[in-house]
Amino acid sequence: MYQGYITDVQGIKVGHVQSEEGMTGCTVVICEQGATGGVDVRGSAPGTRETDLFKAEKMVDKVHAIVLSGGSAFGLEAASGVMKYLEEQSIGFNVGVTKVPIVASAVIFDLNIGNYKIRPDFNMGYKAAEIANSYENRQGNIGCGMGATIGKILGPQSAMKSGLGSATVKVGDLVVSAIVSVNSFGDIYDFRFNKQIAGVYDYKNNKLLNTVEIMKDMNKDLGFNVQNTTIGVIGTNAILTKAEANKVSEMAHNGYARSIDPIHTMLDGDTIFTMATNEIKADISLIGTLAAEVMSKAIINGVLFAEGSHGLNAYKDI
Repeated sequence: MYQGYITDVQGIKVGHVQSEEGMTGCTVVICEQGATGGVDVRGSAPGTRETDLFKAEKMVDKVHAIVLSGGSAFGLEAASGVMKYLEEQSIGFNVGVTKVPIVASAVIFDLNIGNYKIRPDFNMGYKAAEIANSYENRQGNIGCGMGATIGKILGPQSAMKSGLGSATVKVGDLVVSAIVSVNSFGDIYDFRFNKQIAGVYDYKNNKLLNTVEIMKDMNKDLGFNVQNTTIGVIGTNAILTKAEANKVSEMAHNGYARSIDPIHTMLDGDTIFTMATNEIKADISLIGTLAAEVMSKAIINGVLFAEGSHGLNAYKDI
C-alpha cells in the first residue's frame, strides 16, 4: 500500500459520509481559503457540475470545494449541501450581500449495488462538509468509494469491489497528493509489475479475466448495461494559474492509463480536478508528472483497501 493522503496538503480538509444500505456516499475536499482549480474530463459519459468555471478565460479563479459523489446524476445534489455549510461559515466568493462558495462536483454510477433509492443528497453533502477535517485518512469502503466497483463488462455479477484511495508524493517542500473513487469499466493493474490485480472476475472458477480480451471476443455495442466512472482530485501546495491547474489535471489522467485498462471509454465519465493552494514554486512539468504517479498509486490503494460486499469479492478476498 502506498503512503500518504490528500490532507497532507496544508489547507485541505476532507469529509466522508456514506450509507451502507444504499452502498453509496460522498467525499468532499475543502480548501477554505480557496484553491486555484483545474479540471480535465476524458470519459464520454460524465456527470459533473461547475466545470466551465475552470476554463482559463472565466472570471472566478478560486474553488472552495470539490465533491466526489455516488448516486449517478442524482448525487450532484450533495454539492448544494456543501454550499450551504460553507456559506454559513462565510466561505466563498464575496458578492457583497453574501459569499458564494464555488463548489464543483463529479459523480460515479453506483445505483446497482445497494438500495438505489438511497443516494447522496443535500443533507449528506452538508454533513460531509461539516465533519471535514485536516487529519482524515480513511480509504476503501468510505465516502464516494462505498459503492465503487470495477471490471463490469460481463455485468455487475462478474465485477469486483473497489473503493476510495489516496496517496502523496513529495519532492523537497513540494507536495502532490491524489484522492480517487475507483469505479472503472476496465481492470486494475499494478504499474510496478505491469500485473493485473483486479477487474472482471470468474466467480465459478475463482480467477481474474481480462476486459480487453473479452471485448475482442464480443466485438459489439455494450449499450448502457454497464456504467462507470473514475473520479478524483489532485491536491498540491504548488503555485499554479488556472491554465496550469488544467494541465496538471490533464497529465494526471496518465495515472489512470497506467493503472486502468481500458480507460476513457464511451461507458466512463473519467474526471480529474486539481486544487492548488499556491505556496511553493515548482516546474509545471514536474507537478504534472508527479500527479500522474500519485494518481496511479491512489488507484491501487483504492483497490487494496476495499472490502468485499454484496456478493462481490475485493482484492483482499482473492
